[in-house]
Amino acid sequence: MSDQDGTTGLFIAIGKQVKLLRERKGLTQKEFGVKAGYSPDAISAMERGVRSPQPEMLEKAEEFLDAGGLFREVIPEVREAIATGRTRHPEWYRDYAGMEAKAVELHFYASHAMQGLLQTEDHARTVFAKRRPLLDEEMIEKRVTDRLSRQQIFERVPAPIVSYVLEEVILDRPTGGRRIHADQLRRLLHVGQMRNVEIQVMPTAQEEHPNMDGAFNLVTPKGYGQVAYTEIQGYPHLITDPEEVRKIADRYGIMRAMALRPAESRKLIEKKLEEL
Repeated sequence: MSDQDGTTGLFIAIGKQVKLLRERKGLTQKEFGVKAGYSPDAISAMERGVRSPQPEMLEKAEEFLDAGGLFREVIPEVREAIATGRTRHPEWYRDYAGMEAKAVELHFYASHAMQGLLQTEDHARTVFAKRRPLLDEEMIEKRVTDRLSRQQIFERVPAPIVSYVLEEVILDRPTGGRRIHADQLRRLLHVGQMRNVEIQVMPTAQEEHPNMDGAFNLVTPKGYGQVAYTEIQGYPHLITDPEEVRKIADRYGIMRAMALRPAESRKLIEKKLEEL
């Protein structure tokens, strides 16, 4: 798995070094995670190269694993790769990914599929494994890695303001089967508890709807005006015209007013999880 910036190979190599030194110290992923301030799952993902290694984790690894300057030397390059959004994304996607990585506000409308920042690893792998035309195993893993690497935005300091409007049908489609879908609903509940995130569900029974044109993202990069992003049948479209962005933002505002409130949405997600 490589890209033209070489960052994928670098991050995989860093992950292997972290694992080697951690095991040499006799630490489990959980024990090292406690020291570094990350969950065992996060440490596992970074060691496998599924998620980009966080500079803060590398600083802790330098200290607790006696790395001898190994990680300290690569931290500036890792910071630059994450800041510019070039950590793995394909060429056509990088303009948007760069803005998303530096955004102060992110708003998403998902009409039929779970939005990428919300997907669990298993959910994402199921999505890409079933995509047509079929992807080979290497490309599936790369796409999963790309998708999960974007989720680091939730851990960014300062955190961006994030909101979602999800169509109820997304909660009902058991992508990957009962276990994977249950984990996905738990992921929604987890993300929805973050102070900077609001998740709202648009009920299927809602008789009126201001947007029948498909999913979209609204992104406000730091220091710049809001832009919109859509992707239909693999064709991406970054919308920067202020008037067109205003129209999409207006629709989103109306949808948020019509959707269930965050607390009501949480209760609905919990109910669907209980019924699985």
